[in-house]
Amino acid sequence: MNMDNKGELFPVVDEDGHVIGKITRGKAHDGCKVLHPVVHLHVFNSRGDLYLQQRPHWKDIQPDKWDTACGGHVDYGETVEQALHREVSEELGITEYSPHFVKHYVFESQREKELVWVFTTVYDGKVCPSKNELAGGRFWSPEEIKANMGKGIFTPNFENEYREVIMPQKRK
Repeated sequence: MNMDNKGELFPVVDEDGHVIGKITRGKAHDGCKVLHPVVHLHVFNSRGDLYLQQRPHWKDIQPDKWDTACGGHVDYGETVEQALHREVSEELGITEYSPHFVKHYVFESQREKELVWVFTTVYDGKVCPSKNELAGGRFWSPEEIKANMGKGIFTPNFENEYREVIMPQKRK
């Protein structure tokens, strides 16, 4: 069985993203709510469908739920851009794409507090979800996403980000 590395080091940041310390993954997710950065990439195809990943059952946060195409922590000593490219390559097997920065915001759950750096891209190539990190993935139509919101299928973070960040961007 796979597990997250609880000793992995993450930067501690302020709300502008400036590094002010470091923390282990285990401590960052134990309810202490120390702000640490993550990257999210929303992958659309040219038809407007959105790729979502299925989180594996062994994840310490939101197991088995459908989530943003790619999401991952920024490692200590790594830039947001480096983390984005590493995570997208590891999780989706995508190396050639053009990310568009949307915004960053603070997300807080019962267990953690993250500074989320949100990016989007349009990509029609092959997506190869990592068998080690994901339970799978597929493109969802906007209608499918809307029909399944609030039913416990998606992570709360994805649902919030889709409503508050992605949909307003699509209307621009």
